[in-house]
Amino acid sequence: MLYCMKKVVILVLGLITAAWVQAQAVLLDTPPRHYICQTVTSPLKIDGKDDEPDWQAMPWSELFMDIEGPDAPKQFLNTQVKMLWDKEYLYILARLQEPNLWATFTERESIIFHENNFEVFIDPDWDTHNYYELEINALGTTWDLMLTRPYSLMGRAVSAWDITGLKKGIHLKGTINNPNDMDTCWMVELAIPFKILAECAPDRSAPGPGDIWRINFSRVEWDLEAKNHQYSKKTDPVTGKPLPEHNWVWSPQYQINMHKPEYWGMVLFSNNKAGTKETFVSYPDAEIYYALRQLFDEQYQYFEKNEKFAEQPEQLPSSKFLGSKYQINLQATTTSFRLWAPATSTGEWLILTEDGRIRRSRTPLHPVF
Repeated sequence: MLYCMKKVVILVLGLITAAWVQAQAVLLDTPPRHYICQTVTSPLKIDGKDDEPDWQAMPWSELFMDIEGPDAPKQFLNTQVKMLWDKEYLYILARLQEPNLWATFTERESIIFHENNFEVFIDPDWDTHNYYELEINALGTTWDLMLTRPYSLMGRAVSAWDITGLKKGIHLKGTINNPNDMDTCWMVELAIPFKILAECAPDRSAPGPGDIWRINFSRVEWDLEAKNHQYSKKTDPVTGKPLPEHNWVWSPQYQINMHKPEYWGMVLFSNNKAGTKETFVSYPDAEIYYALRQLFDEQYQYFEKNEKFAEQPEQLPSSKFLGSKYQINLQATTTSFRLWAPATSTGEWLILTEDGRIRRSRTPLHPVF
């Protein structure tokens, strides 16, 4: 049994790269981006246009950046989003600058990111497991799925999961699949039912005013060229394979991996009407989440060198500082561990285990740090 457990841990470790570990430390210094999602005042027509007063009143997000962060090459096409909500739907509006409108997939559940697309990721309860992904192209073709956990932690995609009742609208400023002209942009408007998103949300319910969900957006963009009056992917002259795609995101992931929910942005659901001026107030225990994640990755670093997890706090580089500042505790065997700390806002305990999931408990565990 111990041998089998080690094989599983080594497999997971092979997927957790050095870039992952280095990126974790960024969270404490540079928190994810945030957006205040305010309420609609009148019904929205889901047509991909932003001409309703509520959309006009809402600010655009920051420009998307390269998935690896501000030090990576800057994006050369702009992308931004807006969000609104009511009791039934989360509304998303995206504007994607695009001189070459291109999409060919028309069958639902196609692997949309093999072409240019727009993607939505949602983790309602911050636990980084059982989260949602939605992809859409300029023809309005969608792929929706739920992830049991990140791929790097042996998660699997459930493509049979559907966003029943999804409303979508696409507005094209240009002509699609026509390389003989220059296009401007395409816009995506989505209405995602909370009755579906609530399946993995706290208390299996829609958000309430003041709640914060983890959400991120990604745009996949391929380099194209025109051949025989059609678009095709540019290829590497040496290998003959398509050039790597560009990955642009709202909140940076600091590595080419969207399946790291702890980096996703923070979306605050406000009870104020669209356009109201207000200040974002972060989740009070966010720093504790980030500190637990830092020590989580240091555990896997330790395992890489020693083929077992650290069983003593002093064996982890950040334990002395983070352990005392956030009252983080450790309990471990050679093949499993859990880290936990008191949540200052609720009186609960936040518990992070070797499978990468953060749980809440009202029962404290035996302290080690």
